[in-house]
Amino acid sequence: MKITSVDVMALEQDPDSKNRPIICRVNTDEGIYGYGEAAIAIGTGANAAYELIKDLAPMIIGRDPFDNEVIWEKLFKSSFWAQGNGAIELSAISAIDIALWDIKGKALNLPLYKLLGGKQRESLRCYASQIQFGWATETFNPLKAPSGAPEFYAQAARKAVDQGYTAVKANFMRFDENGDMLSHEAATGYLSKKMMTLVEERMKAVRDEVGYDIDLIVENHAMTDAATGLQIAKLCEKYDVMFLEEPTMPLNPKVFEKIQHQTSVPLATGERSYTRWGFQPFIDNQSLTVIQPDIGNCGGLTEAKKICDMAHIYDLSVQMHVCSSPLSVAISLHLETAIPNFMIHEHHITNTTPFNIAQCRYDYQPVDGYITAPDLPGIGQEISDEALSKARIETIS
Repeated sequence: MKITSVDVMALEQDPDSKNRPIICRVNTDEGIYGYGEAAIAIGTGANAAYELIKDLAPMIIGRDPFDNEVIWEKLFKSSFWAQGNGAIELSAISAIDIALWDIKGKALNLPLYKLLGGKQRESLRCYASQIQFGWATETFNPLKAPSGAPEFYAQAARKAVDQGYTAVKANFMRFDENGDMLSHEAATGYLSKKMMTLVEERMKAVRDEVGYDIDLIVENHAMTDAATGLQIAKLCEKYDVMFLEEPTMPLNPKVFEKIQHQTSVPLATGERSYTRWGFQPFIDNQSLTVIQPDIGNCGGLTEAKKICDMAHIYDLSVQMHVCSSPLSVAISLHLETAIPNFMIHEHHITNTTPFNIAQCRYDYQPVDGYITAPDLPGIGQEISDEALSKARIETIS
């Protein structure tokens, strides 16, 4: 089997969330193809990832898709800039790598969790992610919350719990009392007493509504500096938080180590860390309890499995970061099913919206707070005909 061409796709942008999934389809001479995604749909970078896949595609034409390790090493070394752990470069490599695994699974008529060693568990516990936007809504705007009131957070948590979730995650710091996103100046340094009071009122409202049998995860999106991150961590201790995600930006692992030494709340990060080399400092200094690699930007499935295995040596738990199309959801489910150190699956609000669901053929949603990996060959997910008809597609051969 040989790779004959690569189709690079920019799916239609969600008019509300502004997500822009970048997909590649690797085709072979035996008619088997595989899909992969560059998980750079939010923020800036989608156009760059699209062009980078085009740049990398000629390097894999004519190669055997089963040689994923050989191809990964070639892309990583030959692309020059990837060795600096750049997010856009690694997201393009990730998309191609994921597509190769999809081809392997389809060729062998096996779901990917089988190729990864089998099921460690039959189903995956999920948490409802980003309830600051509400829950069970048709759309969401990442730059504006429907409300900033503590009662709104409590109501969103209640909706998720009523659907069977036993864990929820919210960013209690992102929006002010009117639901407007805090400015950079307002979110760094020590938070104002007014804002800290509002953050605590929101946490308390959620706890009062759903109790302490429900796990509460606090998201920070690295929007604050270390001083503020420690403030938030201390507040999390009071409300028995499961873990605090991205208390500050992950560029300096020593800062995470400093925060962790001053709080009992477990810390997590990973969606903006790439390859084994990017995760190694966090693993070595034991500043994290939970690692959160994104298969669509950390280097693909080939690299994500190695990162998870490294973490397992130090008894660290894994929660894959999932915030892209349903294709990324499916690939994450396979790895989380197969690894021994899985903690919990992130079910992001974007994966509940009709627009995002329509991007792919199959709709994998939790039932009573649990979800299972697809049993179809390969990833078990395909881009829908509707999404393909609206996508911008270029073929490299």
